[in-house]
Amino acid sequence: MSPADLVMQSYGRCCASSGFFDSFYQYFLASSPEIRDKFAHTNMPAQKQLLRQGILNLVMHARGMPDTKLRALGCSHSRAALDIRPELYDLWLQALLQSIGEHDGQCDASTRLAWHEVLNKGISVIKAQY
Repeated sequence: MSPADLVMQSYGRCCASSGFFDSFYQYFLASSPEIRDKFAHTNMPAQKQLLRQGILNLVMHARGMPDTKLRALGCSHSRAALDIRPELYDLWLQALLQSIGEHDGQCDASTRLAWHEVLNKGISVIKAQY
């Protein structure tokens, strides 16, 4: 099974687990005062839907979808827009992996490695727009 297929199955289990996105934001917001500031006036229910779609876009990119949506996300997060510094994506990834470990009961070392590979491919596209 390809890394992207492993991730897609893992992501399905995470989305089916109640509280997955809440866990992610709990860890992510706790990871840095800068991140907490960025989300101070955010509509979190809407943000969780954007996150759900954003992760799906990262997975679909790893499965061969053009990077158009990821480049657009990179532009909206660039220094000229939301100004999300590239280093913050490392905290994002750590928070996501921590949440996956909690909410995917089948997550093992190979699943975690697949997530790293799949997400880093797309995150590099986003970071390049900074």
